[in-house]
Amino acid sequence: MSNAHLFMSSGFPRAPLNNGIGRYIGQLKRVTIKFCKSHGDSKGVREFIESELIDFSRNNPGVVVYVKPRRHRSPNLTAEYLNGNREYINCHNFTKEEVYKWLNLLTTRAGKEVMRYRKLWHTDNPSIQGIWTPFTFRDPALNLATFPIEDFNGPKYPPPTATEQLIELFKKQQLEEQENKQNKNEEN
Repeated sequence: MSNAHLFMSSGFPRAPLNNGIGRYIGQLKRVTIKFCKSHGDSKGVREFIESELIDFSRNNPGVVVYVKPRRHRSPNLTAEYLNGNREYINCHNFTKEEVYKWLNLLTTRAGKEVMRYRKLWHTDNPSIQGIWTPFTFRDPALNLATFPIEDFNGPKYPPPTATEQLIELFKKQQLEEQENKQNKNEEN
């Protein structure tokens, strides 16, 4: 079993302040692609630059892309985010598809370091009562009930339509008329 979680920071999920209000702001601001023009371990990066880089930069106009050839060095990607963080990915013997996948991952991240979440939710004003749910103040007896309940102390589910109410009133009126006729016949 790995002990990597012991060295990983822990925290709560957070988003950049007000990102998405008005419009979404991509957090990646700059990518530097470093590669060797002649070495074999840079082949995938060179293929990516030749075939996919222009489409990538058209699809992500908010990201500045630098291409930096270096002699006899291993290829890598350097991503710089709006919060000041940098991320380095070694691209040794990557294919062009792998380079594209890693660049897509970098564009969708917020630039925060990977952390272990303590909880899936967080609030700055915690409550002693716990998280509210629709079942918080419901009667526990409803857990055992079979619906619909006739003597339920709320509106009948679903409430009767206006047509159903008129039909019910008409039937009551007919019953009252029949009772009145029977009472008259019994008196005669």
